[in-house]
Amino acid sequence: MAAGEGSEEEVRVLQTLRGKICQAKNLVPYSGQNKMRDCFCTINLDQEEVFRTQVVEKCLSPFFGEEFYFEIPRTFQCLSFYIYEKSVLQRDLRIGKVAIKKEDLSKYSGKETWFMLQPVDSNSEVQGKVHLELKLNELITDNGSVCQQLVVHLKECHGLPLINGQNCDPYATVSVVGPSRNDQKKTKVKKKTSNPQFNETFYFEVTRSSSYTKKSQFQVEEEDIEKLEVRIDLWNNGNLVQDLFLGEIKIPVKVLGSDSFQAWYLLQPRDNGNKSSKTDDHGSLRLNICYAEDYVLPSQYYASLRNLLLKSSEVEPISASSAYILAEVCRDKYDAILPLVRLLIHHHKLVQFITAVAELELTDTQEANTIFRGNSLATRCLDEMMKIVGKHYLKVTLKPILDEICDNPKPCEIDPLKLKEADNVEIHQENLRFYVDKVFSTVVQSSISCPKLMCDVFCSLRRLAAERFSNDPHVQYSAVSSFIFLRFFAVAVVSPHTFHLRPHHPDAQTSRTLTLISKAIQTLGSWGSLSKSKLSSFKETFMCEFFKMFQEEAYIEAVKKFLDEVSSTETKEPSVMSESIHLKEGEMYKRAQGRTRIGKKNFKKRWFCLTDRELTYHKQQDKDPIYTIPIKNILAVEKLDENAFNRKNMFQVIHAEKPLYVQANNCVEASEWIEALCRKSRYNESRLSVYHPSAFLNGNWLCCKATSENSEGCTPCTVGVPNDIQIEIDGDREAERIYSLFAINMPKLQKMEEACESIAVYQGPRKEPDDYSNFKIEDSVATFQTLKQIISVVEKLDEHHDRHGKKRSSSAKYGKKIQLLGKFLNQRHTATNGFRRNWSSFHFLKILIVC
Repeated sequence: MAAGEGSEEEVRVLQTLRGKICQAKNLVPYSGQNKMRDCFCTINLDQEEVFRTQVVEKCLSPFFGEEFYFEIPRTFQCLSFYIYEKSVLQRDLRIGKVAIKKEDLSKYSGKETWFMLQPVDSNSEVQGKVHLELKLNELITDNGSVCQQLVVHLKECHGLPLINGQNCDPYATVSVVGPSRNDQKKTKVKKKTSNPQFNETFYFEVTRSSSYTKKSQFQVEEEDIEKLEVRIDLWNNGNLVQDLFLGEIKIPVKVLGSDSFQAWYLLQPRDNGNKSSKTDDHGSLRLNICYAEDYVLPSQYYASLRNLLLKSSEVEPISASSAYILAEVCRDKYDAILPLVRLLIHHHKLVQFITAVAELELTDTQEANTIFRGNSLATRCLDEMMKIVGKHYLKVTLKPILDEICDNPKPCEIDPLKLKEADNVEIHQENLRFYVDKVFSTVVQSSISCPKLMCDVFCSLRRLAAERFSNDPHVQYSAVSSFIFLRFFAVAVVSPHTFHLRPHHPDAQTSRTLTLISKAIQTLGSWGSLSKSKLSSFKETFMCEFFKMFQEEAYIEAVKKFLDEVSSTETKEPSVMSESIHLKEGEMYKRAQGRTRIGKKNFKKRWFCLTDRELTYHKQQDKDPIYTIPIKNILAVEKLDENAFNRKNMFQVIHAEKPLYVQANNCVEASEWIEALCRKSRYNESRLSVYHPSAFLNGNWLCCKATSENSEGCTPCTVGVPNDIQIEIDGDREAERIYSLFAINMPKLQKMEEACESIAVYQGPRKEPDDYSNFKIEDSVATFQTLKQIISVVEKLDEHHDRHGKKRSSSAKYGKKIQLLGKFLNQRHTATNGFRRNWSSFHFLKILIVC
């Protein structure tokens, strides 16, 4: 079974979130003399912050322009965006928020809507759930009358929020509330936990009229039962400060019967939470959100779909293949191309497929100077391939120079209309030329770092272009430069944050500098393919004057040499002293096992850096490493029980010495570090098969109580991820996404079938336009056969999803506030079969939300 693909029994639920925090506007002015604010925006899963933008200073309509993408490693109820004002001396102030319930994300699909920022109220900031068991018992009192006894068994809570970054000290109050009563009882306080185990039972008498003594069996008077409810309030014990509200649930007594009822309930805000007399004075926020939730079946279920897609390059004509049809029927080509390219890369079939679709595109290209310039299937597949396999190539090539430009920018504006009175345009030109020369020389000397897959694709494109336009000696270069310069390096220079070369969107002046450098790199890259460019072709006069500095044959020859090298399939020998590749870095907390008996003092903030050779941590980002763990010495990387140190989001790096315990800032960051470390160390010869999921404290392991610090682990290690620093692909997940796209577009597949039948019957193209006139059908018989196979495969996968969905829905019991999944499953199984629904809920909600 291929790495990254599921086991026979496992059904995985995988979630991703991507999008962009665009800008805020009309924020409330500061109350002081200076009305402006220094603002930033965060993304929160429930109450856990997982992303933060840079601070935009002195602005009430800040532009952030920051993109985000991450896997969501846990369940969540609400996706929230908070606007903060940065404070130097005090805690940052929350100005407003946008909160979207998970089940409501799909409501905004494809819409551009402005939502107002809502006020932030502590009574509305809740998360977590409560496990309750409730029962009504009939009691006979001492005087012989019959009354009701309500039994409330509070079992546990799960997922309570962190308080000031640490686990809370929760307790609960349990009340029966009515018009004339408020009986309240309280649990014990549980220390330092977000998942408290209460297991406490409370009894309440439900008073009834004397008429109950005359009844032979238990009955409840409707007018009495309507007025009572059970209320559970969760609090954080504040000790010396005021207790903090964590959430509540309310359950009407009327829904209970004599049988025991137990369920999980989501905590809710207070009735007055998040309400304000004014709703239009907090400003607004514009967002682009894409949320995906995939239910991935075991690998064997995707075999037929996978085989059908992987044989696409062998189908003649290519337009009759399943991969080509997928792109044809999807309204948004990006949704189809991304999983398709990833699946083909995973199974080493991308070069053949791109060659086939590029050859088809070239048959319709009439002029050499327009080769591969449009957004065709071939060019989009190449774009996605370069983003996936070329990200480390960009890091080793561009990141050092981009860091220099962004950290210490020199003025480079040369447009006379944008120059200020005191600006010296000659100095600006020299600065810009210095940057352009440095970026250019770095790029043209980087061919040895170009991934082999990119080289193989470029080699194929170069051959096809030379064959199509045999009389043009330069077309073989333009076929390659149109991708590697125009669509790869130039795009990365102008948007370094998009390629994770910089943590945030650059400021306006730096962004302008990068734009000018990007234009120069595009032009210099095309000169190698077009020989002598005419300066009159430049739209801006100032750019025409600037490029006169580069009219040297050396630039053209350097580009041609570089294009020759990256479009060659010959194996390149890397230099012996090649630089290590930076895979991940960031600030976290560490605790070295056994350094001191006082655990709290041993958690220190450090800067961590992971390369393809070692894991290091530093006192500060630019300082020398304090401690180094070679990758080859890592024995396991696993999560650490939060009960070990009463801290969330912890993991351990087990190596030859004592384990290194690390606390990440949130669940997403912890998951990413564990994945990255596992990917690099998975095939180490001495990797452990078992480990201790907790710590060795006070003379024993907390997990298994073993008294020897060197005792063998008590829990099997988790399976690692593929050991490939460039390509991180889950083949089954991509197959699931493609299945879901076919399922959503089943009506179009059926219309395409009808189009094939029409062509076959009438032996020619249809005269009048119709719904399928946009489909490219070169061979109606071959296309019809492929469509039949696709529909058959999708229907079988529908059946498998239905069966697994029924198992899941029948094994879970939910309270009133947590029934969404059960309802969804029931609706899906009872719905009509007009067109097959998409069980994976692969929404890719292209939402432009302005809140």
